[in-house]
Amino acid sequence: MIYHLFDLLKDYDFPGHGLMSYLSFRAIAANIVAMLVALIAGRKIIDRLQKAQIGETIRDLGLEGQLSKKGTPTMGGVIIILSVLISVLLICDLTNIYVRLLVFTTLMCGALGFADDYIKVFKHNKEGLSERGKLISQLLLGLFVALIMCLSPEIATDELVTTIPFVGAHEFDYSWLSPFKGQMGVYCSWGIYMLMIIFVITACSNGANITDGMDGLSAGTSAIVGLVLGILAYLSGNVLNSDYLNIMYLPGTGEVAVFMSAFVGALIGFLWYNSYPAQVFMGDTGSLTIGGIIGVSAVLIRKELLLPILCGIFLVESLSVLLQRSYFKYTKRKYGSGRRIFKMAPLHHHFQKEGVDALLTKPSRALPEAKIVTRFWLIGIILAVATLALLKVR
Repeated sequence: MIYHLFDLLKDYDFPGHGLMSYLSFRAIAANIVAMLVALIAGRKIIDRLQKAQIGETIRDLGLEGQLSKKGTPTMGGVIIILSVLISVLLICDLTNIYVRLLVFTTLMCGALGFADDYIKVFKHNKEGLSERGKLISQLLLGLFVALIMCLSPEIATDELVTTIPFVGAHEFDYSWLSPFKGQMGVYCSWGIYMLMIIFVITACSNGANITDGMDGLSAGTSAIVGLVLGILAYLSGNVLNSDYLNIMYLPGTGEVAVFMSAFVGALIGFLWYNSYPAQVFMGDTGSLTIGGIIGVSAVLIRKELLLPILCGIFLVESLSVLLQRSYFKYTKRKYGSGRRIFKMAPLHHHFQKEGVDALLTKPSRALPEAKIVTRFWLIGIILAVATLALLKVR
């Protein structure tokens, strides 16, 4: 709103109106506004959650310090959503198709996560929404974004090209995957691209949800990922920078950088209350939302093939759950009793239960939660730097 107000005032030579035309200034402003909203409103929201007795139900899994978290307010993802939306509505160009898609993603994923948390807290159903129900909702979101990307005339390009490291042109064309030629090949290529979009959005949303198991883990990791996506969006939306890095120039994606700056600011503000020992948990309201935002933003700026590196934490956490479940079912069929690869999945709980040295030398005592989270953050930073560095690798 402020952006559009200043846009109107430029005809009257209003002092400072030119500042809002700079993406860098608006990105900084969006970050600060989101952070302040999270810090100020966060305290009041936490107090309301405590008064309403909206506390986390903890299952005893034998983890150190686990039971002390019982009763900690959950559904704190509302803080993140509120902070992002207020900042975006004030600072972003709301006529931009990318911003509108990200706002829609925030609202849809937030509503899905809120419904899941509501069932857990108020209906006393620990399972919340069924896995099938959540998966269908995520697939529908992915399908909607895919259709917009393929059909909307406002999208910067209709080419089936995306960014990929290691190759000279830094580009990968999805049409190369089509086994058909001619018009059938075109339809097949677009179908492959749409399936990739759906997969990326669903995987990111679930990956962030799985990673949300320790104080500050998902929020901190997501802030690192969001920062890199914001940088990539800024570079892709700038003619000179995109040409220098030899990546696709996508007009209008600079607004994604402003949105992601607000996203990072909201997560940093939320970490004030969510870092160890947490005063509030984000719940599925937050984790599904931040995962959805990361997945959609990567798709919008054509950087989805960089996510296996950038979101390496999400990937490994998800794989640990998938491997654990698959191996348990396989051994149960074969031997009559299920066996495990990890002491506990997701992976962060394995370290919490066994100790990080268990994978390297011999079993040791469990690592403190705060140390595990810090090390995961450090790995996330390394992956983030590697993702940016790979843009210069040919």
